[in-house]
Amino acid sequence: MAAGGSLSIVEYFGGDDGYRCGYCKHENGNFSHGMWSHTMTVQDYQDLIDRGWRRSGKYVYKPIMNKTCCPQYTIRCHALNFHPSKTHKKTLKKVNRFLSKGEMPVEKHDEGHEGEQRTGHQLAGGDLGPTFTHQCQDPHGADPNRPLCRKAKDLRKERRLQKEQQKQQEAVSSSVNPAPSKSASNQPKSLEGFITESLPSDPLHRLEVRLVPVSFEDPDFLASYEESAALYARYQMTVHGDAPYECGESQRFLCDSPLEAETAPDGPDVGYGSFHQQYWLDGTIVAVGVLDILPSCVSSVYLYYHPDFSSLSLGTYSALREIAFTRQLQQQSPKLAYYYLGFYVHSCPKMRYKGQYRPSDLLCPETYTWVPIERCIPRLDISAYSRLNENAQAGDARALKELSRVLVLHRRTVMPYAAYARKRKGSNDEKEVEQYASLVGQTCAERILLYRA
Repeated sequence: MAAGGSLSIVEYFGGDDGYRCGYCKHENGNFSHGMWSHTMTVQDYQDLIDRGWRRSGKYVYKPIMNKTCCPQYTIRCHALNFHPSKTHKKTLKKVNRFLSKGEMPVEKHDEGHEGEQRTGHQLAGGDLGPTFTHQCQDPHGADPNRPLCRKAKDLRKERRLQKEQQKQQEAVSSSVNPAPSKSASNQPKSLEGFITESLPSDPLHRLEVRLVPVSFEDPDFLASYEESAALYARYQMTVHGDAPYECGESQRFLCDSPLEAETAPDGPDVGYGSFHQQYWLDGTIVAVGVLDILPSCVSSVYLYYHPDFSSLSLGTYSALREIAFTRQLQQQSPKLAYYYLGFYVHSCPKMRYKGQYRPSDLLCPETYTWVPIERCIPRLDISAYSRLNENAQAGDARALKELSRVLVLHRRTVMPYAAYARKRKGSNDEKEVEQYASLVGQTCAERILLYRA
Protein backbone atom coordinates (compact mmCIF):
# COMPACT_ATOMS: atom_id res chain seq x y z
CA MET A 1 0.00 0.00 0.00
CA ALA A 2 2.92 2.36 0.64
CA ALA A 3 3.18 4.95 -2.07
CA GLY A 4 6.24 4.69 -4.27
CA GLY A 5 7.76 1.93 -2.15
CA SER A 6 8.24 4.26 0.85
CA LEU A 7 9.39 2.71 4.13
CA SER A 8 8.94 3.60 7.77
CA ILE A 9 12.07 4.77 9.62
CA VAL A 10 12.23 4.98 13.43
CA GLU A 11 14.70 5.54 16.26
CA TYR A 12 13.96 3.57 19.43
CA PHE A 13 14.48 5.19 22.86
CA GLY A 14 13.56 2.45 25.32
CA GLY A 15 11.57 3.35 28.43
CA ASP A 16 13.42 2.84 31.70
CA ASP A 17 12.75 6.23 33.32
CA GLY A 18 9.42 7.22 34.84
CA TYR A 19 7.92 10.66 34.38
CA ARG A 20 4.93 12.66 35.61
CA CYS A 21 1.52 11.14 34.98
CA GLY A 22 -1.06 13.45 33.45
CA TYR A 23 -3.90 11.41 34.93
CA CYS A 24 -3.11 10.81 38.62
CA LYS A 25 -0.28 13.44 38.79
CA HIS A 26 2.22 10.91 40.18
CA GLU A 27 5.61 12.58 39.77
CA ASN A 28 7.43 9.58 38.25
CA GLY A 29 4.84 6.83 37.91
CA ASN A 30 4.22 7.03 34.16
CA PHE A 31 6.31 4.56 32.17
CA SER A 32 6.29 4.04 28.42
CA HIS A 33 8.48 2.92 25.54
CA GLY A 34 9.07 5.52 22.85
CA MET A 35 10.49 6.01 19.40
CA TRP A 36 10.88 8.91 17.02
CA SER A 37 9.31 8.29 13.65
CA HIS A 38 11.05 10.09 10.80
CA THR A 39 8.50 8.71 8.38
CA MET A 40 5.83 6.04 8.57
CA THR A 41 3.41 4.30 6.23
CA VAL A 42 -0.26 4.22 7.22
CA GLN A 43 -0.28 0.40 7.26
CA ASP A 44 2.66 0.29 9.68
CA TYR A 45 0.97 2.80 11.97
CA GLN A 46 -2.29 0.85 11.79
CA ASP A 47 -0.41 -2.27 12.88
CA LEU A 48 1.34 -0.33 15.65
CA ILE A 49 -1.81 1.13 17.19
CA ASP A 50 -3.24 -2.38 17.08
CA ARG A 51 -0.35 -3.28 19.42
CA GLY A 52 -1.00 -0.40 21.85
CA TRP A 53 1.18 2.33 20.33
CA ARG A 54 -0.02 5.91 19.79
CA ARG A 55 1.53 9.00 18.28
CA SER A 56 1.94 12.55 19.58
CA GLY A 57 3.31 14.49 16.64
CA LYS A 58 6.16 12.34 15.35
CA TYR A 59 6.82 10.74 18.72
CA VAL A 60 5.24 7.28 18.98
CA TYR A 61 4.89 5.74 22.43
CA LYS A 62 3.57 2.59 24.10
CA PRO A 63 2.69 2.54 27.81
CA ILE A 64 4.39 -0.15 29.89
CA MET A 65 1.06 -1.49 30.99
CA ASN A 66 2.09 -3.68 33.94
CA LYS A 67 4.35 -0.97 35.35
CA THR A 68 2.79 2.44 34.69
CA CYS A 69 0.59 3.95 37.39
CA CYS A 70 -2.45 4.46 35.11
CA PRO A 71 -2.62 1.72 32.45
CA GLN A 72 -3.90 3.04 29.11
CA TYR A 73 -5.88 0.61 26.93
CA THR A 74 -6.38 1.27 23.25
CA ILE A 75 -10.11 1.61 22.59
CA ARG A 76 -12.03 1.36 19.33
CA CYS A 77 -15.70 1.90 18.54
CA HIS A 78 -17.61 -0.15 15.98
CA ALA A 79 -18.73 2.85 13.93
CA LEU A 80 -21.25 0.97 11.77
CA ASN A 81 -23.14 -0.40 14.78
CA PHE A 82 -22.91 2.75 16.89
CA HIS A 83 -26.13 4.21 18.28
CA PRO A 84 -25.99 7.51 20.18
CA SER A 85 -26.81 7.35 23.87
CA LYS A 86 -29.26 9.67 25.59
CA THR A 87 -26.38 11.96 26.54
CA HIS A 88 -25.10 11.99 22.96
CA LYS A 89 -28.55 12.90 21.64
CA LYS A 90 -28.82 15.76 24.14
CA THR A 91 -25.47 17.12 22.96
CA LEU A 92 -26.53 17.02 19.31
CA LYS A 93 -29.83 18.74 20.11
CA LYS A 94 -27.99 21.35 22.17
CA VAL A 95 -25.70 22.23 19.28
CA ASN A 96 -28.60 22.28 16.83
CA ARG A 97 -30.58 24.65 19.09
CA PHE A 98 -27.59 26.97 19.13
CA LEU A 99 -27.28 26.83 15.35
CA SER A 100 -31.01 27.30 14.82
CA LYS A 101 -31.86 29.92 17.44
CA GLY A 102 -28.59 31.03 19.04
CA GLU A 103 -29.41 29.39 22.39
CA MET A 104 -26.23 28.98 24.42
CA PRO A 105 -26.60 26.59 27.38
CA VAL A 106 -25.45 27.63 30.83
CA GLU A 107 -24.01 24.30 31.95
CA LYS A 108 -20.35 23.80 31.17
CA HIS A 109 -19.44 20.13 31.16
CA ASP A 110 -18.12 17.93 28.42
CA GLU A 111 -16.87 14.47 27.76
CA GLY A 112 -15.02 14.42 24.50
CA HIS A 113 -11.51 13.91 23.27
CA GLU A 114 -8.45 12.94 25.22
CA GLY A 115 -6.52 15.95 26.47
CA GLU A 116 -9.64 18.05 26.70
CA GLN A 117 -10.43 19.74 29.97
CA ARG A 118 -14.12 19.56 30.74
CA THR A 119 -14.29 22.74 32.83
CA GLY A 120 -16.09 25.58 31.12
CA HIS A 121 -15.47 29.30 30.88
CA GLN A 122 -17.79 32.28 30.84
CA LEU A 123 -18.34 33.81 27.44
CA ALA A 124 -15.61 36.34 26.91
CA GLY A 125 -17.85 38.57 24.84
CA GLY A 126 -15.13 38.91 22.23
CA ASP A 127 -15.27 38.63 18.49
CA LEU A 128 -16.79 35.13 18.56
CA GLY A 129 -18.94 35.25 21.65
CA PRO A 130 -22.62 35.80 20.83
CA THR A 131 -24.47 38.48 22.78
CA PHE A 132 -27.52 37.74 24.86
CA THR A 133 -30.42 39.66 26.34
CA HIS A 134 -31.94 38.62 29.66
CA GLN A 135 -35.54 39.15 30.75
CA CYS A 136 -35.68 41.45 33.76
CA GLN A 137 -38.39 41.77 36.36
CA ASP A 138 -40.83 44.63 35.93
CA PRO A 139 -39.70 47.43 38.27
CA HIS A 140 -43.31 48.45 38.85
CA GLY A 141 -44.25 45.15 40.48
CA ALA A 142 -46.57 42.32 39.51
CA ASP A 143 -49.17 42.79 36.79
CA PRO A 144 -52.62 42.35 38.38
CA ASN A 145 -54.06 41.24 35.04
CA ARG A 146 -51.72 38.23 34.84
CA PRO A 147 -52.76 34.90 36.37
CA LEU A 148 -51.15 34.00 39.69
CA CYS A 149 -47.94 31.98 39.58
CA ARG A 150 -48.48 28.28 40.15
CA LYS A 151 -46.25 25.84 41.97
CA ALA A 152 -44.04 23.62 39.83
CA LYS A 153 -45.47 20.56 41.60
CA ASP A 154 -49.00 21.46 40.47
CA LEU A 155 -47.83 22.10 36.91
CA ARG A 156 -46.11 18.69 36.74
CA LYS A 157 -49.25 17.00 38.06
CA GLU A 158 -51.38 18.72 35.43
CA ARG A 159 -49.03 17.76 32.61
CA ARG A 160 -49.03 14.16 33.81
CA LEU A 161 -52.84 14.04 33.78
CA GLN A 162 -52.90 15.56 30.29
CA LYS A 163 -50.50 12.88 29.03
CA GLU A 164 -52.62 10.11 30.53
CA GLN A 165 -55.75 11.52 28.90
CA GLN A 166 -53.95 11.77 25.57
CA LYS A 167 -52.83 8.13 25.82
CA GLN A 168 -56.39 7.02 26.53
CA GLN A 169 -57.69 8.93 23.51
CA GLU A 170 -54.99 7.40 21.31
CA ALA A 171 -55.89 3.92 22.58
CA VAL A 172 -59.56 4.44 21.67
CA SER A 173 -58.60 5.82 18.26
CA SER A 174 -56.26 2.93 17.51
CA SER A 175 -58.93 0.36 18.37
CA VAL A 176 -61.20 1.93 15.75
CA ASN A 177 -58.50 2.59 13.18
CA PRO A 178 -55.62 0.11 13.69
CA ALA A 179 -52.21 1.56 12.88
CA PRO A 180 -50.35 0.06 9.93
CA SER A 181 -47.51 -2.33 10.67
CA LYS A 182 -44.07 -0.79 11.32
CA SER A 183 -41.99 -0.18 8.24
CA ALA A 184 -38.36 0.60 7.67
CA SER A 185 -39.18 4.28 8.16
CA ASN A 186 -40.06 3.55 11.82
CA GLN A 187 -36.60 2.19 12.61
CA PRO A 188 -34.56 4.04 15.28
CA LYS A 189 -33.16 7.30 14.00
CA SER A 190 -29.57 7.09 12.82
CA LEU A 191 -26.67 9.15 14.11
CA GLU A 192 -26.73 11.14 10.89
CA GLY A 193 -30.42 11.86 11.45
CA PHE A 194 -29.74 13.33 14.89
CA ILE A 195 -26.87 15.46 13.54
CA THR A 196 -29.19 17.23 11.09
CA GLU A 197 -32.37 17.05 13.17
CA SER A 198 -34.37 20.27 13.65
CA LEU A 199 -32.04 22.34 11.52
CA PRO A 200 -34.05 24.82 9.42
CA SER A 201 -33.06 25.78 5.91
CA ASP A 202 -31.99 29.22 7.15
CA PRO A 203 -30.45 28.73 10.64
CA LEU A 204 -29.23 31.68 12.66
CA HIS A 205 -25.69 30.28 12.58
CA ARG A 206 -24.11 28.24 9.81
CA LEU A 207 -21.70 25.42 10.63
CA GLU A 208 -19.48 23.97 7.93
CA VAL A 209 -17.15 21.02 8.48
CA ARG A 210 -14.10 20.92 6.20
CA LEU A 211 -11.44 18.24 5.90
CA VAL A 212 -7.95 19.42 4.95
CA PRO A 213 -4.79 17.30 4.69
CA VAL A 214 -1.94 18.21 7.02
CA SER A 215 0.43 19.56 4.39
CA PHE A 216 1.80 23.01 3.66
CA GLU A 217 1.58 22.06 0.02
CA ASP A 218 -2.20 21.96 0.32
CA PRO A 219 -3.69 25.43 -0.40
CA ASP A 220 -6.61 25.02 2.04
CA PHE A 221 -4.35 23.95 4.90
CA LEU A 222 -1.93 26.78 4.15
CA ALA A 223 -4.67 29.40 3.88
CA SER A 224 -6.21 28.46 7.22
CA TYR A 225 -3.04 27.66 9.16
CA GLU A 226 -2.58 31.01 10.92
CA GLU A 227 -6.19 31.11 12.10
CA SER A 228 -6.00 27.47 13.20
CA ALA A 229 -2.72 28.06 15.06
CA ALA A 230 -4.15 31.12 16.83
CA LEU A 231 -7.16 29.05 17.94
CA TYR A 232 -4.82 26.33 19.23
CA ALA A 233 -2.83 28.86 21.26
CA ARG A 234 -6.00 30.38 22.71
CA TYR A 235 -7.30 26.93 23.66
CA GLN A 236 -4.02 25.85 25.30
CA MET A 237 -3.65 29.08 27.28
CA THR A 238 -7.27 29.28 28.43
CA VAL A 239 -8.11 25.62 29.01
CA HIS A 240 -4.73 24.13 29.95
CA GLY A 241 -2.98 27.22 31.33
CA ASP A 242 -0.03 27.13 28.93
CA ALA A 243 2.25 30.13 28.63
CA PRO A 244 2.43 31.86 25.22
CA TYR A 245 5.96 30.57 24.58
CA GLU A 246 4.80 27.02 25.30
CA CYS A 247 2.09 27.37 22.67
CA GLY A 248 4.66 28.53 20.15
CA GLU A 249 6.81 25.49 20.84
CA SER A 250 3.92 23.06 20.68
CA GLN A 251 2.31 24.46 17.53
CA ARG A 252 4.41 22.00 15.54
CA PHE A 253 2.02 19.44 17.01
CA LEU A 254 -0.56 20.82 14.58
CA CYS A 255 1.34 19.86 11.46
CA ASP A 256 3.97 17.34 12.60
CA SER A 257 2.94 13.89 11.45
CA PRO A 258 5.16 11.03 10.35
CA LEU A 259 2.43 9.56 8.16
CA GLU A 260 2.97 9.48 4.44
CA ALA A 261 -0.10 10.53 2.45
CA GLU A 262 -1.23 7.55 0.39
CA THR A 263 -4.03 6.49 -1.91
CA ALA A 264 -5.25 3.02 -2.79
CA PRO A 265 -7.74 1.66 -5.35
CA ASP A 266 -9.91 0.28 -2.54
CA GLY A 267 -9.31 3.23 -0.22
CA PRO A 268 -11.42 6.31 0.54
CA ASP A 269 -11.55 9.16 -1.97
CA VAL A 270 -9.69 11.52 0.40
CA GLY A 271 -6.83 9.02 0.73
CA TYR A 272 -4.94 8.02 3.86
CA GLY A 273 -2.80 10.14 6.16
CA SER A 274 -3.17 12.96 8.69
CA PHE A 275 -5.94 15.54 8.41
CA HIS A 276 -7.55 18.45 10.20
CA GLN A 277 -11.33 18.41 10.41
CA GLN A 278 -12.16 22.09 10.77
CA TYR A 279 -15.44 23.41 12.18
CA TRP A 280 -16.28 26.77 10.61
CA LEU A 281 -19.00 28.78 12.36
CA ASP A 282 -20.22 31.72 10.31
CA GLY A 283 -16.91 31.83 8.44
CA THR A 284 -14.64 31.47 11.50
CA ILE A 285 -12.81 28.36 12.74
CA VAL A 286 -14.15 27.45 16.21
CA ALA A 287 -12.79 23.90 16.54
CA VAL A 288 -10.29 21.58 14.89
CA GLY A 289 -10.10 17.80 15.20
CA VAL A 290 -6.73 16.25 14.33
CA LEU A 291 -7.38 12.88 12.65
CA ASP A 292 -5.43 10.02 11.08
CA ILE A 293 -7.23 8.12 8.33
CA LEU A 294 -5.79 4.60 8.27
CA PRO A 295 -6.64 1.40 6.36
CA SER A 296 -9.02 0.10 9.03
CA CYS A 297 -10.01 3.15 11.03
CA VAL A 298 -10.24 6.84 11.69
CA SER A 299 -7.98 7.55 14.66
CA SER A 300 -8.68 10.64 16.77
CA VAL A 301 -5.46 12.42 17.75
CA TYR A 302 -6.55 15.68 19.40
CA LEU A 303 -9.20 18.38 19.52
CA TYR A 304 -8.88 22.07 20.26
CA TYR A 305 -11.68 24.63 20.21
CA HIS A 306 -12.63 28.20 21.08
CA PRO A 307 -13.13 28.32 24.86
CA ASP A 308 -16.19 30.59 24.54
CA PHE A 309 -18.08 27.61 23.13
CA SER A 310 -17.15 25.08 25.81
CA SER A 311 -20.76 24.84 27.00
CA LEU A 312 -21.72 23.27 23.66
CA SER A 313 -19.78 20.11 24.59
CA LEU A 314 -17.70 20.29 21.42
CA GLY A 315 -15.58 17.31 22.49
CA THR A 316 -18.60 15.04 22.45
CA TYR A 317 -20.06 16.71 19.38
CA SER A 318 -16.87 16.37 17.35
CA ALA A 319 -16.48 12.70 18.37
CA LEU A 320 -19.99 12.00 17.09
CA ARG A 321 -19.23 13.83 13.85
CA GLU A 322 -16.05 11.78 13.48
CA ILE A 323 -17.98 8.54 13.95
CA ALA A 324 -20.40 9.68 11.24
CA PHE A 325 -17.40 10.54 9.07
CA THR A 326 -15.99 7.03 9.61
CA ARG A 327 -19.29 5.56 8.45
CA GLN A 328 -19.15 7.74 5.37
CA LEU A 329 -15.62 6.55 4.53
CA GLN A 330 -16.63 2.95 5.05
CA GLN A 331 -19.07 3.22 2.16
CA GLN A 332 -16.06 3.87 -0.07
CA SER A 333 -13.63 1.50 1.68
CA PRO A 334 -15.44 -1.45 3.34
CA LYS A 335 -12.62 -2.44 5.73
CA LEU A 336 -12.43 1.06 7.20
CA ALA A 337 -15.04 0.39 9.89
CA TYR A 338 -13.65 1.52 13.25
CA TYR A 339 -13.24 4.76 15.15
CA TYR A 340 -10.27 4.81 17.54
CA LEU A 341 -10.61 7.15 20.51
CA GLY A 342 -7.03 6.81 21.73
CA PHE A 343 -6.59 5.40 25.24
CA TYR A 344 -9.19 4.32 27.78
CA VAL A 345 -7.95 4.84 31.35
CA HIS A 346 -10.23 3.00 33.76
CA SER A 347 -8.23 4.05 36.83
CA CYS A 348 -8.95 7.71 35.98
CA PRO A 349 -12.72 8.32 36.34
CA LYS A 350 -12.76 11.40 34.10
CA MET A 351 -11.35 9.28 31.23
CA ARG A 352 -14.04 6.59 31.42
CA TYR A 353 -16.35 8.60 29.16
CA LYS A 354 -14.73 6.93 26.16
CA GLY A 355 -16.42 3.69 27.15
CA GLN A 356 -19.80 5.31 26.44
CA TYR A 357 -19.26 5.14 22.66
CA ARG A 358 -20.58 1.63 22.14
CA PRO A 359 -20.23 -1.01 20.92
CA SER A 360 -16.53 -0.75 21.67
CA ASP A 361 -13.53 -2.99 22.39
CA LEU A 362 -10.38 -2.70 24.47
CA LEU A 363 -7.04 -4.10 23.34
CA CYS A 364 -5.63 -6.90 25.49
CA PRO A 365 -2.10 -5.82 26.51
CA GLU A 366 -0.72 -9.36 26.32
CA THR A 367 -2.36 -11.01 23.31
CA TYR A 368 -3.18 -7.84 21.31
CA THR A 369 -6.68 -9.13 20.63
CA TRP A 370 -9.86 -7.08 20.97
CA VAL A 371 -12.25 -7.73 23.85
CA PRO A 372 -15.74 -6.16 24.23
CA ILE A 373 -15.57 -3.47 26.89
CA GLU A 374 -18.48 -4.99 28.82
CA ARG A 375 -16.30 -8.03 29.57
CA CYS A 376 -13.30 -5.86 30.50
CA ILE A 377 -14.84 -3.52 33.06
CA PRO A 378 -15.40 -6.14 35.82
CA ARG A 379 -11.72 -7.10 35.57
CA LEU A 380 -10.57 -3.47 35.60
CA ASP A 381 -12.74 -2.73 38.62
CA ILE A 382 -10.59 -5.27 40.50
CA SER A 383 -7.20 -4.29 39.09
CA ALA A 384 -6.03 -1.31 37.03
CA TYR A 385 -3.89 -3.69 34.98
CA SER A 386 -5.45 -6.83 33.59
CA ARG A 387 -4.91 -9.36 30.86
CA LEU A 388 -8.26 -8.81 29.17
CA ASN A 389 -8.32 -11.93 27.02
CA GLU A 390 -10.08 -14.63 29.04
CA ASN A 391 -8.44 -17.47 27.10
CA ALA A 392 -5.41 -18.44 29.16
CA GLN A 393 -3.96 -20.34 26.19
CA ALA A 394 -4.09 -17.38 23.79
CA GLY A 395 -0.84 -15.65 22.93
CA ASP A 396 0.58 -12.90 20.76
CA ALA A 397 0.11 -14.03 17.15
CA ARG A 398 2.79 -11.59 15.96
CA ALA A 399 5.31 -12.21 18.72
CA LEU A 400 8.99 -11.90 17.84
CA LYS A 401 10.38 -15.22 16.59
CA GLU A 402 13.42 -14.34 14.49
CA LEU A 403 15.55 -11.43 15.63
CA SER A 404 17.86 -11.96 12.66
CA ARG A 405 15.10 -10.82 10.26
CA VAL A 406 14.55 -7.44 11.92
CA LEU A 407 15.31 -4.68 9.41
CA VAL A 408 17.80 -1.96 10.30
CA LEU A 409 19.07 1.14 8.51
CA HIS A 410 22.83 1.53 8.95
CA ARG A 411 24.90 4.04 6.99
CA ARG A 412 22.08 4.52 4.48
CA THR A 413 21.94 0.79 3.83
CA VAL A 414 18.96 -1.44 4.60
CA MET A 415 19.91 -4.83 5.99
CA PRO A 416 18.58 -7.56 8.29
CA TYR A 417 19.84 -7.44 11.84
CA ALA A 418 21.91 -10.61 11.28
CA ALA A 419 23.98 -8.83 8.60
CA TYR A 420 24.27 -5.71 10.76
CA ALA A 421 25.50 -7.77 13.74
CA ARG A 422 28.21 -9.38 11.58
CA LYS A 423 29.36 -5.96 10.40
CA ARG A 424 29.36 -4.60 13.93
CA LYS A 425 31.28 -7.31 15.73
CA GLY A 426 31.19 -6.72 19.44
CA SER A 427 28.04 -4.58 19.22
CA ASN A 428 26.18 -4.53 22.53
CA ASP A 429 22.75 -3.40 21.28
CA GLU A 430 21.19 -6.83 20.81
CA LYS A 431 19.01 -6.55 23.93
CA GLU A 432 17.74 -3.12 22.87
CA VAL A 433 16.91 -4.32 19.35
CA GLU A 434 15.21 -7.40 20.75
CA GLN A 435 13.10 -5.27 23.09
CA TYR A 436 12.09 -2.97 20.23
CA ALA A 437 11.21 -5.87 17.93
CA SER A 438 9.15 -7.63 20.59
CA LEU A 439 7.13 -4.45 21.14
CA VAL A 440 6.38 -3.76 17.47
CA GLY A 441 5.94 -7.46 16.64
CA GLN A 442 7.56 -9.67 14.02
CA THR A 443 5.50 -8.32 11.10
CA CYS A 444 6.35 -4.66 11.72
CA ALA A 445 9.94 -5.47 12.66
CA GLU A 446 10.43 -6.96 9.19
CA ARG A 447 8.97 -3.85 7.48
CA ILE A 448 9.98 -0.87 9.58
CA LEU A 449 13.58 0.32 9.40
CA LEU A 450 15.23 0.69 12.80
CA TYR A 451 17.92 3.36 12.57
CA ARG A 452 21.35 2.32 13.82
CA ALA A 453 24.15 4.89 14.07
